[in-house]
Amino acid sequence: MKALINKKRHSNFFETMASKVIAATGSPWAFFIALAVIIIWAVSGPVFGYSDTWQLVINTGTTIITFLMVFIIQKSQNKDAKSVQLKLNELIAANQAASNRLIDVENLSEEELDVLHKYYCVMVEETKKRMSMRESHSVEEAIGDALSKHEEDLLKRKKTKNGNKRQQ
Repeated sequence: MKALINKKRHSNFFETMASKVIAATGSPWAFFIALAVIIIWAVSGPVFGYSDTWQLVINTGTTIITFLMVFIIQKSQNKDAKSVQLKLNELIAANQAASNRLIDVENLSEEELDVLHKYYCVMVEETKKRMSMRESHSVEEAIGDALSKHEEDLLKRKKTKNGNKRQQ
């Protein structure tokens, strides 16, 4: 139990710190401070004779800051993505006409998402052929229409295939 409490404290500390760092570094003041540091560094070049140490100071500083910021930004983006996903899930779940099959779509593999994307592209094209895009439609309605179209095509192919067999 104690380990769980310590883990939660560290998690809350990191989340709180990350939120504060993101807010601070995203402010205009952070930009102007960073710009001032670069200007001071550039102006001090002649004083230090544009030495290797002078260059190393800015390179090391910017590398360390960039390295740390990658983790802070990733934490922030993960939290934002999760919250947006939850909001979308709530909208899908709350809407009777919406399909609940896509609620957990973020857990699919990249390949599975590509297959779904292609499927919906085909569905959109079929829907455009059959209906006005200005009307509201559910996923189920579009799937039903697309399936009807595919069933019609399948029946036509079977008839053509059976016709060809009889001719032989």
